[in-house]
Amino acid sequence: MSIQIQRHLFTIADYHKMGAEGILPERGIELINGEIIKMSPIGSKHAAKVDKLARLLNEKLSKALIVRSQNPFIANNLSEPEPDIALVNYRDDFYENELPHGTDIHLIIEVADTTFSYDTKVKLPLYAESGIPEYWVIDLNKKQVHVYWDALENSYQQSRVYRSGELIKAQEIELEMEVGQMV
Repeated sequence: MSIQIQRHLFTIADYHKMGAEGILPERGIELINGEIIKMSPIGSKHAAKVDKLARLLNEKLSKALIVRSQNPFIANNLSEPEPDIALVNYRDDFYENELPHGTDIHLIIEVADTTFSYDTKVKLPLYAESGIPEYWVIDLNKKQVHVYWDALENSYQQSRVYRSGELIKAQEIELEMEVGQMV
C-alpha cells in the first residue's frame, strides 16, 4: 500500500503575510517553488565577492540598469528568490511599490562556494522559466564562471564555462567582465 503525502505550497501572498505577522525570519530564507527554503549562511568570502561584483558592475554599467544585490524578485506565483546579483531595468522608484519580475531582469549572477549544485539544479530551471535571458554562476572553488543563455521553458539552450584570463560578454547588455575579476 502506497502512502500519498500532500504538500501545501505557499504562494507569494502567503509568504508575505507570514513575514508581516513575524512568523518568518527577516533574512536567510527564500520562497522557491512554493516551499520556504533555508539559505546557506553567507560567509566572508562569499559576501566579499558579492560586494566586489556589485561595485564593479555599478562602475561599468549605464544608468539604464539597477544593480540589485541579494534582493528578491517575483519569479512566479510560488517563487521569490534572492539572487546574489540581478541587473534590472532602471525605474525611478527603484521598484519601491512592487518587486521586479523576471521580464525586468537582464542578467542574474549567483556566487557559489557551497551552493553550486543548488544554483544549477534548482535555481537554473526557475530562472529560465521566469524569462531571465542570461544566468552566470561563479564557482569559487573551481575559479570558473558557468554562463547560460537562450532561455526556453525551464532550461537554457546555450552554455559555456569560462576560466581565468577569459573575457565574458553579456548577451543582451553592454557588459564585459574578465573571469579573474569575479573569482
